[in-house]
Amino acid sequence: MNTQPLLDASLAVQIHVAAVIPAAILGAHILIYPKGTRLHRSLGKVWMVLMAVTAISSFFIHEINLFYGFSPIHLLSIFVLVSIWRSIAAARAHNIRAHKAGVIGMYVGGIGVAGLFTLVPGRIMNTVVFSGGPSWMLLVACLAIAALLAAQRHYVLRRV
Repeated sequence: MNTQPLLDASLAVQIHVAAVIPAAILGAHILIYPKGTRLHRSLGKVWMVLMAVTAISSFFIHEINLFYGFSPIHLLSIFVLVSIWRSIAAARAHNIRAHKAGVIGMYVGGIGVAGLFTLVPGRIMNTVVFSGGPSWMLLVACLAIAALLAAQRHYVLRRV
């Protein structure tokens, strides 16, 4: 892993990555653990802010210039901003089904699918993850996710 390309990137890219990485980890935690609790609501608010920062910062990233500095990925950012609004409104209206659909759509599309596209050769995150020395940060992230999944399994088995 080589973080130098990220450190050399524009401020918008750095802000984007600084928001999306904790959003990915926190989002996984929120999706795994019990819903409707005070903790879920508090962490959900933080996650929504991180997703908004991620989406808004993307409008200042113009590396793929297909249409006046914008690309189809910016449509995903609009989708995320609209989904934030709709998911919060659905939660406040106690429409859990719509809230859940919006949040899962943002996580899978906004973090999962978009994240995979950042690993395409030639992109900054491809260079960060796949070049340089050992990928210890990637290993730490995988171990953290595995620990969350193991904790969830233990929690579910304990409740049964």
